[in-house]
Amino acid sequence: MSPGKQASKGEAGAPTTAGARLERMRRRVRLSRLAVCAAIAAGPIALGIAVLSGPATVAAAPSTKPAPVRTVAVGANPAGYAQLFVGSWLRSDAGDAESAQARLAQSMAADVDLPGPVAAAHPVPESVTAVRSAQLEAGAWSVTVAAQYADGRLRYYAVPVATDRRGASFTVTGAPAVVAGPARAEVPKSPYGVSVPDGALSSAVAEFLSAYLTGAGEVDRYLSPGVHLTAVSPAPYQAVSVQQVSAVEQAAADGQVPADGTTVRVRVSVEARDADGRWPLAYELALKARSGRWEVAGLESGTAQGGGAR
Repeated sequence: MSPGKQASKGEAGAPTTAGARLERMRRRVRLSRLAVCAAIAAGPIALGIAVLSGPATVAAAPSTKPAPVRTVAVGANPAGYAQLFVGSWLRSDAGDAESAQARLAQSMAADVDLPGPVAAAHPVPESVTAVRSAQLEAGAWSVTVAAQYADGRLRYYAVPVATDRRGASFTVTGAPAVVAGPARAEVPKSPYGVSVPDGALSSAVAEFLSAYLTGAGEVDRYLSPGVHLTAVSPAPYQAVSVQQVSAVEQAAADGQVPADGTTVRVRVSVEARDADGRWPLAYELALKARSGRWEVAGLESGTAQGGGAR
């Protein structure tokens, strides 16, 4: 091929390269215009970002709003409110509507009449206690309140109470109704069916409870490693004697301390004495065998008493 022909091909290729560059520049201009228009629609802040960053960094503005967070309020139990109302209602008198008790009762139940007892025989309750509450439907409760009198009488009142949706406000919606008290529940069979004789276990229990209730000795020396219990302070009793110990596990009835790690649960009946007399008490304990002796691993009388491994 001659030099002249090669030169002709080189001259023909130059305009083609320049045209490609021009086309690419036109495309960039068009994209930039589109980005600016989109940014104008999205707002002034997005417009500034688009101008500074160019078309490659433009993102579509979000078109959906975040879902609102909904909270569900649980209505508060109005037992305390009903208890307060019954106490003030029983201590009020329709003949003295300006007394403090009458004003309190009327502020809690504006449409409820005050009682009108004989002035010379106005029984005043010694204590008033809410003993049961039931939610009948949304915003409507029935609370049973017990009133105890000095002469030993016990009277129960059912009180209707309305609450708002949040449980932040209450009102008594009707006069109290005298009702029968709650029935006695059937007591389940006790799991503590094993009698524990005098021995290492009963002695460990007696020494622990003596330290726990009378301050005679350190409580920690009777506890399993990792268990933390604080003695009752100030010590309420002067002496404690164990009356009966019963257990769930048969291992508690054996005279010898079993292998390390063996755990038993016991119920202990004690008699505590102070200057005012004697007091029958009961405790549920967990004990664990270690190094030939029994150690207290937990105190569970009624509810957990803060004991247990930590």
